[in-house]
Amino acid sequence: MFPQLARFTDLGLLLLRLMVGLVFVNSGYSHLKSPAERAKSIEMSKGFTVFLGIAELAGGLGVAFGVLTQLAAIGLILVMLGAIQTKIFKWHTGFWGEKASGWHYDLLFVVMNLVIAFTDGGAYVLMR
Repeated sequence: MFPQLARFTDLGLLLLRLMVGLVFVNSGYSHLKSPAERAKSIEMSKGFTVFLGIAELAGGLGVAFGVLTQLAAIGLILVMLGAIQTKIFKWHTGFWGEKASGWHYDLLFVVMNLVIAFTDGGAYVLMR
């Protein structure tokens, strides 16, 4: 219907990468700034919470800046699959959630990172 919009594909991918990066960098930072408190809230060990924070921070920066973009996106997919598994089998959270976000939120980030991985982040990346 609007073929002229296709010329903005790389800009759309850049905006997607920046949004995904912002969310994961923010989440990773919150894990790292007070790991003991965060570990308690997500019911994980402090060591795993630090690992998770580093993974989210590194993956978020990689996706946002376009450095090893596919590897960063795949790493973030693995993080989100772990979050989905925890929400479904440990916390028994529904797809939409009850009091907080359900695992639909995590699934959206899996799909966004799949798009990033499949397209290698588009044209506006720092490193292929």
